[in-house]
Amino acid sequence: MKIRDMVFAVVLMAAMTSCEKELDFKYHDIAPLTVIEGELTPDGAKVGITLTTPMAEPMDRTRLTDASVTLEDITDGTTYTLIPDAEGFFREPTPGITGHDYRLTVERDGNRYEAHTTFYPPVEIVSLEFNWIQMPYDHVAVLQGQFLDNSDSHEYYWVKLYRNGEIYQWGEMDDRGAVDGKVTYFTMTTRMDTDEEEDDTVLYDGDVITATICMISAPMHDYLEALQNDSNGPAMFSGDKCLGYFIASSPVSQSIVFHPDEIPVYK
Repeated sequence: MKIRDMVFAVVLMAAMTSCEKELDFKYHDIAPLTVIEGELTPDGAKVGITLTTPMAEPMDRTRLTDASVTLEDITDGTTYTLIPDAEGFFREPTPGITGHDYRLTVERDGNRYEAHTTFYPPVEIVSLEFNWIQMPYDHVAVLQGQFLDNSDSHEYYWVKLYRNGEIYQWGEMDDRGAVDGKVTYFTMTTRMDTDEEEDDTVLYDGDVITATICMISAPMHDYLEALQNDSNGPAMFSGDKCLGYFIASSPVSQSIVFHPDEIPVYK
């Protein structure tokens, strides 16, 4: 994509900047609901269990360990029992297998929750670069990344950006804009005048931005999209009512160092 086409695309993708925190589950004054955040990667399974927090109270991220958590490889019939670690995450080191179907089951306090998904392969990141784009109020550093789409079918992705190892932005997308098998994403980051930028978005010379991309299911895409719009989204688990998600994928990452004086400026 040529740089003169970028500004319109930047506007379309600006939603990626609308949430710059990890997934915080904070809801109205109702009885606390169980929140399950599960992932299976080539490093194994990791599941965190918490409770929702009333709106008027500070966020409580205390992880619950009084549960039974199992992961079943539906494809080959193997079942694994996850064990809580010192941080309160339930873990199992066996890596996921591309193309296999998995079921995550959590039982706690007489309730049972189940979710299943397919393990998705990694994508290949092609490029990651900054460009200064002139906006009415200042120049803004736009981060542009490209990665290869895995197939001709409709695919969905979760893009997370980290600043010096801490979450910076995240967003969901699909491959409808792919050109020649490449998916391009844009997001606005810091202003050139850092004195006018907020702390949660400002970038300084030497900051390291890491883009992590993983393929996700259509329901997971819809779930993330709902969160971006201040909604709980579609239920990802069957059984008793709970919130949260379960993904099985192979995340890939690439980093770039922010050097503002070396970034091209486009008007």
